[in-house]
Amino acid sequence: MKPAEQALAFCSWSTQPKCVNCLIANAREIGISRVQLHLNPLFESSGDWADAGSKLADAGVTVVSGMFTPKGEDYTTPATIQETGGVVPDQHWQDNLIAFHKTAESAKDFGLKYVSFHAGFIPEDDRELHDTLVGRLRELGGILKDKAGADLLLETGQETADSLDRFLSEVDRESVAVNFDPANMILYGMGDPIAAAAKLAPRIRQAHIKDATAPPAPGEWGAEVVAGTGEVNWPAFFKTLDEGGFNGDLAIEREAGDDRIGDIKQAAVYVPQFLV
Repeated sequence: MKPAEQALAFCSWSTQPKCVNCLIANAREIGISRVQLHLNPLFESSGDWADAGSKLADAGVTVVSGMFTPKGEDYTTPATIQETGGVVPDQHWQDNLIAFHKTAESAKDFGLKYVSFHAGFIPEDDRELHDTLVGRLRELGGILKDKAGADLLLETGQETADSLDRFLSEVDRESVAVNFDPANMILYGMGDPIAAAAKLAPRIRQAHIKDATAPPAPGEWGAEVVAGTGEVNWPAFFKTLDEGGFNGDLAIEREAGDDRIGDIKQAAVYVPQFLV
């Protein structure tokens, strides 16, 4: 596994930047110059993100990977995201396809190796929709590989590790792999993240540093918390990644709380002890 200074990054969307200069300021405050960049603002916003590549490079900020957000996602409850998540809903597929072509162009411009996103809940009880999703992932993976030479990484959590592993075997594309988020496994109640990481190890290209506590009841969300204060067994997690041959980036993600920058800084202090 890479040492902390070569592995740690932070997720740009965690700091909710309004412009590229805002992101640069956030990176300086955090003290990490490597980011996983949310790519949608580059083609959805106005001039606030113009010349993002050159501005980030001039500021010494390295973009290690990208992230794509599909249209129409609603994370209000686990039930709403199951209905609206990823590229499963037919009503947004064409819009998402157009947006993904733009995402692939951005990935090419930045020379990225990976772009991650939530594909949506795998429809295991509906074979026709299941096969449709397999086809859509093959198409998106092909677009990204053909345009940018990059791999498409599926975020974990919305299904068990066994289910995701079977699904990716059906997609059957080396360029469609995994961005592993241990907290999502807990938030969605989809199993032990350590066992899941061991199962998916050959497919993991990048990991998120995020922590959580389990849902209080079925159908409710768990709570995302500061890394090191939740239920992720971090020593076991990093040991499992290391034993699986992982050598990718570790992007700190924080999507809750009133001091996200402070929480990211806390995670950046906490994690390096496991990367020696």
